[in-house]
Amino acid sequence: MGLVGMLLGLALLMWLAYRGWSVMLAAPAAALLAAAISGEPLLAHWTQTFMSGASRFVMQWFPMFLLGGLFGKLMEDSRSISAIARGLTERLGVQRTMLAVVLASAVVTYGGVSVFVAFFVLVPMTQEMFRAANLPRRLMPAAIGLGAFTFTMSAMPGTPSVNNAIPMPYFGTTAFAAPGIGLIASAIIMLLGMWWLGRAEKKARLAGDGFVAPGGNGDAAATAVATDQTARSRATAVGDFDPAELEHGKAADSEPSFLVALLPLAVVIVVNFMMSLVILPRLDFAFLEEEAWGGTTIRAVAGVWSVVLALAAGSLAIIIANWRRLPGLRETLDAGANASVLPLLTVASLVGFGAVVGALPAFATVRDAVLAIEGGPLVSLTIAMNALAGLTGTASGGMAIALNQLGAFYMELAAEYGINPELMHRITTISAGTLDALPHNGTVLILLKLCGLTHRESYLDMAMTVIVTCIVALVAVLILGTMFGSF
Repeated sequence: MGLVGMLLGLALLMWLAYRGWSVMLAAPAAALLAAAISGEPLLAHWTQTFMSGASRFVMQWFPMFLLGGLFGKLMEDSRSISAIARGLTERLGVQRTMLAVVLASAVVTYGGVSVFVAFFVLVPMTQEMFRAANLPRRLMPAAIGLGAFTFTMSAMPGTPSVNNAIPMPYFGTTAFAAPGIGLIASAIIMLLGMWWLGRAEKKARLAGDGFVAPGGNGDAAATAVATDQTARSRATAVGDFDPAELEHGKAADSEPSFLVALLPLAVVIVVNFMMSLVILPRLDFAFLEEEAWGGTTIRAVAGVWSVVLALAAGSLAIIIANWRRLPGLRETLDAGANASVLPLLTVASLVGFGAVVGALPAFATVRDAVLAIEGGPLVSLTIAMNALAGLTGTASGGMAIALNQLGAFYMELAAEYGINPELMHRITTISAGTLDALPHNGTVLILLKLCGLTHRESYLDMAMTVIVTCIVALVAVLILGTMFGSF
């Protein structure tokens, strides 16, 4: 009955999340259902097992979620995101609208801006660009998605995304793990995605399929999405920013210059690189092994520390560069801080669910079956991450659940098979960023809603640019990693 309980618990979690229920309600309910069918003590699992797993996640990731929220809101209210998108558009021209949209989405998200903050700025700008280029609106989600939540989320070395950060404490890696592998994967995703978008654009022009203005007011639609509770629940389950806070704070009256807008993103990347690979490795952190500091090592925390310091430095750079242009700095900072809370607790609840499932006696059978999948640890890791990310509809939640229960076992297998943990890190992030974008994914749903489009109109092109491209890159990475290891 234990296995049945686990499956029914996961099914309940998926159904409630898809229906728009808050994961903070759905996760404990699903965990208690699994425990009840398994004949386990319910209250003990809720207050001890569930809350222990959730609280450990909050303790470990609160600084990053907090600073990520601040950075994203500062970038929005300083109007730096729109300045970057406009600058790229002007430089590339109307004839390269697809490339401009993809690059604008990629630049801001690789620099540390949450995808949901980026969406609310990029969607209206993309619509105007598509209008000028006479391109069909149905291709907007595919173009924005390719830049915003594929390679910049999981493959590019150094990206400060939550998805790239979650494996770090488990594998003792940094955001720059397996840089060569990551760059190759990113190139494959970008090239295949642009090939598909170019093919779709050519096909649309031959068919005379051009821009058709959407009905209704775009600003009103964006406000409706930001304040819709179902959309909010879905967004916070997959992202690191609460869309409800986009309505708070005060935006600048004008945009900064293109270079000033890019400056904070450059600061994040440079500080992350210096801290990860130059400064922290040369300092003495032996005191971390003492019980007072959790008995850890610098390898386990250096990656997280580097990203936290990078986001802090980037936020400070925004404030300094836009000091006279931010009309309500306190309101902006409050909104950014508040925006981090609900996503953090939502993902923590998923981790709590995973902790209960991992504590059930039947889980040992599932764990052994996963670890024994033919093809070696890299293949079993790939399957585990794809399955959990696809089932839960969230890359970060799927990774957190899997690594919380299996991370230590995969490290043992890495040592046994002579696999570099950096390769495990990169395969983990790319694997989790494939099937997470199935139709029920919150990021997909929000993007389609903001664009005023349906799955029927746009999902095929989205699937090609955000799922198929990543699967092809993942296969290539598995082959390269098996043949040459990490590089």
